[in-house]
Amino acid sequence: MDEKLQHFVALLNDRPPPARMAGRRASAAAPWGQRALILAGVVASALAAAAGGWWLLRGEGFGGEPGAGATVQPPSPAVVVASAPAVSGPRAPATPTAAALRPTPEPALATQPTPAPSAAVGDEASLAPSTVAAPTGPGPGADLSVVPPPELASLPPASTERPSGVPPWIRNAVAPPPRDGLPRIVLVIDDMGVDRKRSDRAVALPGPLTLSYLPYAKDLRRQTQAAHRAGHELMVHVPMEPFGHVSDAWPDQLEVSLSHEEVLRRLRWDLSRFDGYVGVNNHMGSKFTSDEEALRPVIEELRARGLLFLDSRTAPHSFGVPLARELGVPEAGRDIFLDDEITVPAIEAQLAEFERVAKRNGIAIAIGHPHDPTLDVLDHWLRTLPQRGLQLVPLSAVVRARAGVAG
Repeated sequence: MDEKLQHFVALLNDRPPPARMAGRRASAAAPWGQRALILAGVVASALAAAAGGWWLLRGEGFGGEPGAGATVQPPSPAVVVASAPAVSGPRAPATPTAAALRPTPEPALATQPTPAPSAAVGDEASLAPSTVAAPTGPGPGADLSVVPPPELASLPPASTERPSGVPPWIRNAVAPPPRDGLPRIVLVIDDMGVDRKRSDRAVALPGPLTLSYLPYAKDLRRQTQAAHRAGHELMVHVPMEPFGHVSDAWPDQLEVSLSHEEVLRRLRWDLSRFDGYVGVNNHMGSKFTSDEEALRPVIEELRARGLLFLDSRTAPHSFGVPLARELGVPEAGRDIFLDDEITVPAIEAQLAEFERVAKRNGIAIAIGHPHDPTLDVLDHWLRTLPQRGLQLVPLSAVVRARAGVAG
């Protein structure tokens, strides 16, 4: 065996070195002893590392469960927030709570633009629920800007104070001409206010007309004041849910799926847009007015406010007039739609029918819209009423006569 290895083994076994080494000086043994200790430490470290690797290969990690193998649990997604210890001196920044770490939702933008509804044709004039006339664009130069959909926060009902007990449907009424014994006709122009150019044309027609303004049109107070100064009576044209899909339906129309509270909240926004009106009539609404349960809170609100209801009769089985009569709300129903078909010959034919109904019944109510052909025909036809033996009156005059109210 090599002499150096024998010396190392002898040191490990605490034996004296071989005889060949005995003659060496004692000082020569010191370096060998140091080397032996270093080598022993290296060997021990290698053995420990090998043992640790073998232990891990068995899956018995430090503090782990035997048999866990190579399965590694992912870190928990929960955010742990530690409370900062109290310190003296300047206050340390507070550690955010879990709620504070959540993103803050952006506030709703009340000024978000809304696509403008185009002028509806016939206002669902066809009584068949499956057939609704296609919208026709208002043409170049029309002002179709509308207000954004309303914030649906609760709106209190408008004041229903009635000076001397006079309800608004009488207080805001336009005085009719003196009765002359002729059949009386009411001409309502719907969809007012959005198409400014054609709305202004309607205001310029001979009156007194009954003009019904869409609540989502802009600058309604100025528009309606100008119409009232021109001698016309005012109404609110409340958007209601139709049968089927209508591309330009107002997003906050009254719908049968809404709670009564939501229906009232939307209706009150519509009624808050301007004042001086006598009542409301439905814009579209074939589905809504066919649902008695959905319509009831609307008629009850009109009763509380002292307003009348004109049923546009866009559905074959509308509850508008029967429900208004049941609840004691002044009411009327449309007899003729003038412009289901927006052509001059078709409108002239409807006016001839309007005249026949008025002479047969003594009263007739027609609804038209601010379309150029309609306005062109009416501008001439209204000027010929004396020769036709008809008297034009505002809607409130007919409702008064039917309700037996003097005036």
